[in-house]
Amino acid sequence: MKVRDDAILRPAQADYLERLLPERDPILAEMEGLAATGGIPISDPEVGLLLEILVRSVRPGLVVEVGTAIGYGTLCLARGAADARVLSIDPDAERLDVARGFLTRAGVQDRVELVEEPALDVLARLEGPVDFVYLDAVKTEYRQYLDLLVPKMSIGGTVVADNLLWQGWVADPPPEAARDPNTEALRAFNRYLVGHPQLRATVLPVGDGLGVATRVS
Repeated sequence: MKVRDDAILRPAQADYLERLLPERDPILAEMEGLAATGGIPISDPEVGLLLEILVRSVRPGLVVEVGTAIGYGTLCLARGAADARVLSIDPDAERLDVARGFLTRAGVQDRVELVEEPALDVLARLEGPVDFVYLDAVKTEYRQYLDLLVPKMSIGGTVVADNLLWQGWVADPPPEAARDPNTEALRAFNRYLVGHPQLRATVLPVGDGLGVATRVS
């Protein structure tokens, strides 16, 4: 998760794509406003829409989200996966309380389980099969998340990972990026993701960079 930044696209491109997005419903709009005023990292609106589209096409039984924050991505996933269980993990109790309120108002709380623990602890004991994964939490832990989840995923299951271009820093880092452990971790993760022997994967310039993969073996 990251506060919205359009550095990947030229301003005219970003503005055009923003205008193409459908108008958000009142709950999503309220969440976006809260994130903007409070500096809370949430999924970009185009990422949220893509999550809903992808999860509708996969029709999963179990969706695992790593990184809840205030539940923006969670709500998009739950709306797309109407017949699925959504398990969302985040150690921040205060933000989970806010997320719970939004999810209740949206009417999806019965299908969402919010887990207040470090993600690595939860994923280590999680039982599969997992059909859809959304990674949007601690960037330096992305590879560990993937390593724990892939063996538990169904063949044909989908992985989506956010912030993989990290404001463009992974490809064209400014001097300050040399002091940012997230930049190097994400650069290494991108190579690992697209070269993973059990996945077919790509990285797309959507939002702050979105990895999309499917388990093939």
